[in-house]
Amino acid sequence: MSIVTDSTDRRLLDEFQRGFPLVPRPFAELAARLGGSSADILDRLGRLMATGAVARIGATFRPNRVGCSTLAAMAVPPADLSRVAALVGAFDEVNHNYEREHRLNLWFVVTAEDAERVRAVLAEIGTATGLPVLDLPMERGYHLDLGFPLWR
Repeated sequence: MSIVTDSTDRRLLDEFQRGFPLVPRPFAELAARLGGSSADILDRLGRLMATGAVARIGATFRPNRVGCSTLAAMAVPPADLSRVAALVGAFDEVNHNYEREHRLNLWFVVTAEDAERVRAVLAEIGTATGLPVLDLPMERGYHLDLGFPLWR
């Protein structure tokens, strides 16, 4: 059974990857656009988060405009990838993590109030996982739009 159950789920995920309403009652605005109630939208998002289809709802800022951030990577034994990814993802400062087909197979972004806290989080992740963490700070910025259609 799919965790995305109907066209409203699909629209919610597709249409609001960017352009989330910045109004006092954003879920009421989403409900009005999608033809439902705020409670329905919140229930849907709760279900999607509980199943892992949605990891987080929040603003994304350009790197190092608000606080400090870095990209990091780890070489994780494939049999241990799920466990390590869950440990990494449990840190509040980790925006997201993802698997790549490479020796460095787990990548993630850490954002914190300052560079000292970013370094501390990277060290804590290394201690928690028992694996080295490669810090890959941005040298030059590029705009990458990470929103993309999930369904056609």
